[in-house]
Amino acid sequence: MTPHAVISGAGIGGPALAHQLATRGWRTTVIERFPERRDEGQNIDVRGAAREVARRMGIEDDLRAAATGEVGMRFINPDGSPAASFPANAGGKIDGPTAELEILRGEMSRILVEHTRDRTDYRFATQISDLIDHGDHVTATLHDGSAIDADVVVIAEGLRSRSRKYVTSVEVHELGVFIAYLTIARQDTDDQWWNWQHAPGSRSVHLRPDNLGTTRAILSFLSDVRGLEDLGRADQISILRRTFADVGGVAPRVLAELDGDAPLYFEAMGHLRAPNWSKGRIALLGDTAFYNADGGGTSLALIEAYVLAGELSRTDDHCAALIRYEQFMRPHVDATRHVSARLLRRISPRTPAGISALHAAARLAASPVGRAAMNLLGKRLVNVAADKIDLPDYPDTECMKRPK
Repeated sequence: MTPHAVISGAGIGGPALAHQLATRGWRTTVIERFPERRDEGQNIDVRGAAREVARRMGIEDDLRAAATGEVGMRFINPDGSPAASFPANAGGKIDGPTAELEILRGEMSRILVEHTRDRTDYRFATQISDLIDHGDHVTATLHDGSAIDADVVVIAEGLRSRSRKYVTSVEVHELGVFIAYLTIARQDTDDQWWNWQHAPGSRSVHLRPDNLGTTRAILSFLSDVRGLEDLGRADQISILRRTFADVGGVAPRVLAELDGDAPLYFEAMGHLRAPNWSKGRIALLGDTAFYNADGGGTSLALIEAYVLAGELSRTDDHCAALIRYEQFMRPHVDATRHVSARLLRRISPRTPAGISALHAAARLAASPVGRAAMNLLGKRLVNVAADKIDLPDYPDTECMKRPK
């Protein structure tokens, strides 16, 4: 009988796992609580071993074709002049703030879904309401009243997962950083740089290029108040207006876009490490299991999907496969340090003097003399486990050997 996996979450990790399993002969069903695939969000990057995973999946060319074309990151002054610039692959040794392969989250999601739609049953506008592990299979009951039996259930819902509780109980460690992502109209003055403008009060405004003829804007700020991400759009817009009302530079342009129906995604940053990644036939994948707020979650999700699918396809003992998946991945993610609130405050200064000091340090790091220091800084800021993973080789199935 063809093995069946139910996957909760149609973001990045879920469709990536569906791709890997379907290619290896599994039947896959992806559950998503949103009514359709989500296009919101900003740039994500594909680093380290995740690039090799993309190549083995056969999606590398599609990812590169949909790349944003971002050429690097630079701090800018309120008048738009650059304070310090960090081109992509500075020094040729590492991916700095801008990776070699930058792509919009929505574009990567689109590519993964397009590559799996003919082999995966996608069910939108529903979610898991209950899971029962019977020992030899799992029954997933959905909010729409239907029930699905599967050999394994994989929860790939992200940091704020509602279904993680079926595997483990763990609290998200909140960092006090809130980020609003918007898609705004592109102007002739917009370039291919990730432009980062600091403002006193630990506030920042970012503009980043995309490949769709628009510009991606970010408003970020620090606050001791919790739960802002759970408010409605109108309340979140009101908070953003009050928070950035006195910020000049590009901020007024971004705030003006809030008057219309510009796509808005508002999130609170946090980190999480689940104590265990599986329980019986139920497993966690991606940010649901481990989230470090370091920008490396997408790369890890691709690698985890590859490893999990490979382990599940090697044996009929699916519980043992889930354990081996965690045994391989956990040392790599545990070796990374959490992004701390202290570091986030350092790169989001509270005072004008703090901003000047940050820019001065950045100019030194960006200078020819400081390239070696920039290499070390990049390794600390990026802090991506994907850079250090040697991928295991899994035997191809007959399904994988067939020409496409």
